[in-house]
Amino acid sequence: MTMQILIVDDDAAIRNSMKEFVELSGYKSLMAASAEEALDIMKKNSIHVVITDIVLPIQDGLELTSLIKQNYDSDVIVMTGYSDDYSYEEAINKGASDFVFKPVRFEELLLRLKRVLKERHITQERNQMMKKLERLAITDGLTKLYNSRCFYDHLESEVGRSLRYNHTIALMLMDIDHFKRFNDTYGHLAGDKVLIRLGEVIKSCLRTNDSAYRYGGEEFTVILPETKAEEARAVAQRIRKTMENERFMTDNGDAVSVTISIGLTQYVVNEKLSSFVKRSDKAMYLAKQHGRNRVSCLYADEAQPVE
Repeated sequence: MTMQILIVDDDAAIRNSMKEFVELSGYKSLMAASAEEALDIMKKNSIHVVITDIVLPIQDGLELTSLIKQNYDSDVIVMTGYSDDYSYEEAINKGASDFVFKPVRFEELLLRLKRVLKERHITQERNQMMKKLERLAITDGLTKLYNSRCFYDHLESEVGRSLRYNHTIALMLMDIDHFKRFNDTYGHLAGDKVLIRLGEVIKSCLRTNDSAYRYGGEEFTVILPETKAEEARAVAQRIRKTMENERFMTDNGDAVSVTISIGLTQYVVNEKLSSFVKRSDKAMYLAKQHGRNRVSCLYADEAQPVE
């Protein structure tokens, strides 16, 4: 991608000569005679580096630098012919990436521009790497759902929000029926395909505010904010039925179906999070005890299996 450089100077001769040099050096360039014109150009174009004089009509180059750093992902090189009036520290504190004195030697400016662009590229790569590491820290590598580490943090936050705003919150825990037998029969690669597909099915059945997690092994959990147990039951049935209708091709050409058992419950005000999670876990085991491939909803101490 060709870098776009914006040259800001109220002297037309300087602007034109710098534009010619920048373009001969292999970059695209745009020009502005004032800070206001520069900001207007930046609204309409992707600018990687701004080279600006400090002395400009109305808003000076330092004010422009500050506005750019607040609102745009662009680096700034500041130029000045008044070495006694402005300091390097002042420009850097406003957000400038570099500072050069007029009259500008084009060779020196090119070296500074290349350095700024190189540092910009390194910073972007570093930021992308950090974002990737952050995603890996909270995401299950196989299903791309949130992981169990993330689950408890999110659950605590959602329960706190439900108490502040007097909203209900439902919790769903599900497990693949006879998954060990499936793995032993068809292999772990086939099992991984089931896990991946279940993650996709869960996400496709949820609303924007809901969040899904791989809780561990073949267990998955879903947090449903502002949701009563009866509403969550409809979501659970949709997930269960969708998964029941899926067919998985094995290495020997067989089309195999897989079912899931789901337990769900609703938060009781001021109960411990551990009690909330345990109740959904108990509801799931009740679903298994009643024949699997079904949803069991547990209100307080009473379970209501649903076919």
